[in-house]
Amino acid sequence: MEQDTGPEFLAELLEQEKRLVFTEFGNETALALGLLMVEMAREKSLPVVIDITRSGQQLFHVAMPGSSADNDEWIKRKIATVMRFGHSSYYMGRSCLAKGVVFTERYYLDPMRYAPQGGGFPIIIVGTGHVGTVTVSGLPQAEDHALVVAALSKFLEGRR
Repeated sequence: MEQDTGPEFLAELLEQEKRLVFTEFGNETALALGLLMVEMAREKSLPVVIDITRSGQQLFHVAMPGSSADNDEWIKRKIATVMRFGHSSYYMGRSCLAKGVVFTERYYLDPMRYAPQGGGFPIIIVGTGHVGTVTVSGLPQAEDHALVVAALSKFLEGRR
């Protein structure tokens, strides 16, 4: 999965963004989702930082045992990527790799401010659009992305 850049894989990443949407996203939603993600991380002793941000306000942030301040910096860079492009940070990195271009060069971005690595995912509200991010850092990028997708899938399934 880490090196996959084929059209089917990229289409699957975009499909996740279309499927994992909310009807509303308030502070209580962020707290409930964040606590679910903490529970999932604890079950496997994952050394991750989890962040949920909406409209520039950090609604949830926790550093699990084994994570470091470096993960907080990765979180900031992944959030910046998702907020600028409206797609997961993993999709942005994989799509550039598929085209044979360097993300920061292609878009003239500072690599200290943007990270096209897995773990940042857009919060999308039906009828409103992209309003924030759910972000994880601490694992290999494909695993960061997979944790966010698994958590969103589980959380949203419980609300349908």
